[in-house]
Amino acid sequence: MTTHAPTAPPPPFDPELAPVVEVLMSLRAADAYRADNIAEMREPVPGLEAASNAVLSRDGAYRVEERTVPGPAGAPDVPLLICLPTDAPTPAPVMYHTHGGGMIVGDHRFGLPEMLDLAQPLGMAVVSVEYRLAPETAHPGPVEDCYAGLVWLSAHADELGLDPDRVVVGGASAGGGLAAALALLARDRNGPAIAAQLLLCPMLDDRNDSPSTHQMRGLGIWDRSSNETGWNALLGAGVRGGTDVSPYASPARALSLAGLPPAFVDVGSAETFRDEDVAYASRIWQAGGQAELHVWPGGFHGFDVVVPQAAISRDAVAARAAWLRRQLSR
Repeated sequence: MTTHAPTAPPPPFDPELAPVVEVLMSLRAADAYRADNIAEMREPVPGLEAASNAVLSRDGAYRVEERTVPGPAGAPDVPLLICLPTDAPTPAPVMYHTHGGGMIVGDHRFGLPEMLDLAQPLGMAVVSVEYRLAPETAHPGPVEDCYAGLVWLSAHADELGLDPDRVVVGGASAGGGLAAALALLARDRNGPAIAAQLLLCPMLDDRNDSPSTHQMRGLGIWDRSSNETGWNALLGAGVRGGTDVSPYASPARALSLAGLPPAFVDVGSAETFRDEDVAYASRIWQAGGQAELHVWPGGFHGFDVVVPQAAISRDAVAARAAWLRRQLSR
């Protein structure tokens, strides 16, 4: 992308979201993530503990298993958190979940309750992968961990009661970027079948130089500065924005987006990733593919999780659910 100075103020936040994002920014600035405080940012937030297996089981609706499966060649094994529906027809469709966290924070429980909210009404299983984080593990380690888990899932679908032809890869933020990268890897390696890709406010472009990255600087909960921290951690010093960045790290770098599974792309109008996400959906159409794009007016990064009761959040979740239902019925 070419550098653009913003010619107008940033879009306003949705009226129901604005008071919440103001409070969030008072607690943690949008540019809070720096190379020198990543370890601090990984500390649990009081009152926001990770969901336990008991919580994830949803009163017995899911059987929760933790497994460790072979990782990439020469690398550690990969932990998977597997949530299997106990009262749904088999083989069940499955959501392969790659968690968010800017490539530098989070684990396979992060964002999982929201994925179960989408999956449960559709009788879907959810398999969430724990990939190694940057900067301790630079690219290609994280995406290769995710790919190794996907390969294992496809090979063991029958024993789990899952349908290997109805695997949806999905995630939010960095997890959305990893899901997009998995679709590219599976295409280019003739790898496991992927039925669709659910890309929620995905982190797609290391160049970090779109109009929205400049327009939203210092606003929201993940801005251009924090985004630079995440990309630098993943790619290493002096690599971000250069000519040798892999599309499996930064999917926006892919020369072709042809031959990919149907994509759902959604993003807020008032967040850093707006323009790179719109561009990605447009390139899928231009390559002859299928994409459904939603730009939620006044939405900040992760608004639907932070303010789930807002009308715009309910609409966003309903749109994802309707798209998933259509994909699984094909």
